[in-house]
Order: sequence, then C-alpha cells, then structure tokens
Amino acid sequence: QVQLVESGGGLVQVGGSLRLSCAASGIIFRLSDMDWYRQAPGSARELVATITRRGSTNYANSVKGRCTISRDNAKNTVYLQMSSLKPEDTAVYYCSTEPSYLGERAWGQGTQVTVSS
Repeated sequence: QVQLVESGGGLVQVGGSLRLSCAASGIIFRLSDMDWYRQAPGSARELVATITRRGSTNYANSVKGRCTISRDNAKNTVYLQMSSLKPEDTAVYYCSTEPSYLGERAWGQGTQVTVSS
C-alpha cells in the first residue's frame, strides 16, 4: 500500500530554518507529482508547494522565496527546505500525492512545525 512518511518537523525560532523530508513507498515515485500541504489550527489545509515528476515547481504566495521543494528519485524522497520562518508558518505539514494511476489522493501522517517568536 501507499506510505508517505514525513520527518524533520520541530520547534524553531522566528527566522530559523527547517528541512522536511517525505519518504514514499508503494507508488511509482519517479512518475508522481508530489505536494506539500499544511494545516494550522482552525484553518483549512492549504497547498504549500508542488514538484512535478519532471522537476517543475510551484509555490503558494505565502512561502514563495522562503521555501524550496526538491526531490530525489533514487531515494523516493521529497523535501521541503524552509527558511526565514514566521509564526504564521506554524502548522502540521503533510506530504501528499495523487497520481492518475492511483485514483485517489494519498497523505502522510504529518509533521508538526512550530515557529516561536
């Protein structure tokens, strides 16, 4: 079955950096576009960044210039490098994918990022 396992979250001060990782299994990773979402308390889940199977990237305006999404197809892993973190970046961050051959969206369990001021 599909498994997406996030890691790398934690507590960081304003202006700090974190790198999130998501190890994928049960999918054809090299053929899958990969997404990072986040959900803050009381808020809807929002798309943060996407990297296509060809390596094209797209970012939410709220993180553009501060986050970089990347992938390592040899390791079946997608990363989200975050810098200049702000308190409003505090959320649970989820790795996700919805490849056409799967027929549904898969989610990881999430990793908590807390930015303290």
